[in-house]
Amino acid sequence: MSRLPRLLSHPLSAIGAGGVAALGQAPFGLWPLSLLAFAGAIAVWQHSPTPRRAAFRGWAFGLGYFGVALSWLVNPFLVEPSGTAWMIPFALFFMCGGLALLWGAAFYVAKRFGIGVLGLVGLWALVELGRGYLFTGFPWGLAAYIWLDTPPAHLAAWVGPYGLTALTLLAAALLARAALSRTLAARLTAIAGLSVLFGAGAWIESRPLVADSMAMVRVVQPNAPQALKWDPRYIPIFFDRALDMSDPEGADLVIWPETAVAPVLDGAGEELRALNARVAPARAITGIRRVSGYRGYNSAVVIDGQGEVAQVYDKHHLVPFGEYIPFPRLLSALGFSTFTAGEGYGFSAGEGPTLMDFGPLGMALPLICYEAIFPRDLRGTARPDWLLHMTNDAWFGTFSGPQQSLAQSRFRAIETGLPMVRAANTGISAVIDAHGDIRRSIPLGQAGAFTAALPVALAPTPYTRTKEWPSLLLIVMLMLLGAVKRWGGRDRETD
Repeated sequence: MSRLPRLLSHPLSAIGAGGVAALGQAPFGLWPLSLLAFAGAIAVWQHSPTPRRAAFRGWAFGLGYFGVALSWLVNPFLVEPSGTAWMIPFALFFMCGGLALLWGAAFYVAKRFGIGVLGLVGLWALVELGRGYLFTGFPWGLAAYIWLDTPPAHLAAWVGPYGLTALTLLAAALLARAALSRTLAARLTAIAGLSVLFGAGAWIESRPLVADSMAMVRVVQPNAPQALKWDPRYIPIFFDRALDMSDPEGADLVIWPETAVAPVLDGAGEELRALNARVAPARAITGIRRVSGYRGYNSAVVIDGQGEVAQVYDKHHLVPFGEYIPFPRLLSALGFSTFTAGEGYGFSAGEGPTLMDFGPLGMALPLICYEAIFPRDLRGTARPDWLLHMTNDAWFGTFSGPQQSLAQSRFRAIETGLPMVRAANTGISAVIDAHGDIRRSIPLGQAGAFTAALPVALAPTPYTRTKEWPSLLLIVMLMLLGAVKRWGGRDRETD
């Protein structure tokens, strides 16, 4: 067994290598380290003598990866630490360890059925696609996201984030083969593979953008820390702060973030009239909670020129344990409640995606917080003119969480060819063009506002038409090729 696979085969080394792989994610962006770490994991799989060993090493690698990529998960438990901080080690371990089980399963099946490295890549990509759908889905930290701000990111316009994840793992497999075989052919193949990734991405990125529209938006970031956001002493301070920054300055629409207005909709008439008086003749949209009968909703409402509610959108893809409790009676009996809705079972889901008509700004698809991490939540309506993301990333802390949330918003713009306007409570608010580039932004943890032109959409991307079918086709092809002929002959089975 060569030195690198032997080193990484130790459980602690595998966990550490997984942590290194996560450094490709925002805010680090160290994609070469990430790619090399994925290659190391593939090399370790090749040298695993049994399926059980392969599964354990894959799980350990995944534990390290998700432990670093999802380290921001500790922050919701620190908002009221006296009651919830004790849950941190359990929540982090079971969340990261649970997701890592999917990676361990891919490593096990690939070794058990002898389908080679190509089969492993296909299975690994398949469980990552499944991660976006199983149990309502959680596709955070996909391998595809290591390419942000590099040409390969633009391949997402053709194959989406799941297809780009498969291509990323395939590139890592080429590197692993080059390192293990040490032949000129293997090294040239690895170089060629990376060249194709960068070349194809650069070609897609070269599509010229359309000139910005004449429509203007104003984005407001009130910067209300989560620990103080619902404190009655601070609620008027945060509201007045947002109001003071809401002079339209020529904008057609003023945008406030998720739950920026504290009272529920039926009790917020005074606040909505004050907002309308401040922004008129422009319109405003704000996040707010809404109650209908015995149900509560996390909503966005458009205010017309008279201070009345003209349009309502209710968030439909809710955060498990954050906005609602699965199996509510059982878990409530065990003492669990939601973070964001106080006591009880949490919010109810809205009817589904819907478009909002903003007149001269065109039709926008509203996304509230969590919904922007799901490519599938951008479907179900006619194609909008732009995407509107209203979020309260204060839950995610002040480091990696908000940065990764922004990165995923930028990928949604690349995948769809649509610009996105992003209003975040504590940041990072931004206007993002159809290439995923940031035009204007407000830094994390600062109060501020800006007025900017609304970018124009590109033509529909291939991914918007084909959805996940190219990804599935690529995954099936990899598994079939792995089953028919092993990578470079027989895989090494020595430990």
